[in-house]
Amino acid sequence: MTDHNGPPLDDHQYTVSGLAAYESVYGTDFVSPGGERTTREILATLDLTDQTSVLDVGCGLGGAAFMMAREFGSSVVAIDLSQNMATEAAIRAENYELDQLVDVVHADIMTLDGHETFDVIHSREVFLHIRDKAALHHQLMSMLTPGGVLMFTDYCRGPQAPSESFAAYMTDFGYNLCPVDHIGQLLVDTGYEQVEATDRTDEFIAIHQRELEELSTVDLAGPKIAELKEGWQAKIERAESGEQRWGWFRAVKPH
Repeated sequence: MTDHNGPPLDDHQYTVSGLAAYESVYGTDFVSPGGERTTREILATLDLTDQTSVLDVGCGLGGAAFMMAREFGSSVVAIDLSQNMATEAAIRAENYELDQLVDVVHADIMTLDGHETFDVIHSREVFLHIRDKAALHHQLMSMLTPGGVLMFTDYCRGPQAPSESFAAYMTDFGYNLCPVDHIGQLLVDTGYEQVEATDRTDEFIAIHQRELEELSTVDLAGPKIAELKEGWQAKIERAESGEQRWGWFRAVKPH
């Protein structure tokens, strides 16, 4: 994104081999915690229909967008800043014959046009890449129709000052993390109504413990398996320490 301050996504976190590794853990078409199971839980709260227009910010490999189109008939504009992600998601949309409902675009949310275009904006673990959260949420609100719903999950941090190791982790990945309640207040300050900001870190830990156990069945080369296990264990430890948190956020644009 325009104010993303980390290394280029396609050269660092979202290389082609990196995407395959994430997908091997999260499930086909998914690259976010909880995979299909968590996505279903989120989508069940959105009252999606075949009349709903959705913007999926940071669509990844398209799992959520495909589910919205396939199961609800919703029209989805699915964007991702990663060219690798967008290219693969577009190929899959066509292969699944969903390309009439899912329009995959390589785009930056901070410069995307679309005033009052979308009934729902959905995102999973994406806004952590963006430094200027206030500008982000004003941009998102401008793109929602009156009464439209913003629903996203994101990595957050605890209220305490980051430890040296956690600060290094955020720097290495280009993450800009805030406490859960900070994001909730920012949504209120932006002008949203019915704001919900929920810390679901306990669930985050349980999900990653389950996925760590499932890694033993993943068909990847030995070194990659070891790397994934190390990464998942580190996520669990950061969350258990209270430094890394997992936030769920829902807000409604006023009529």
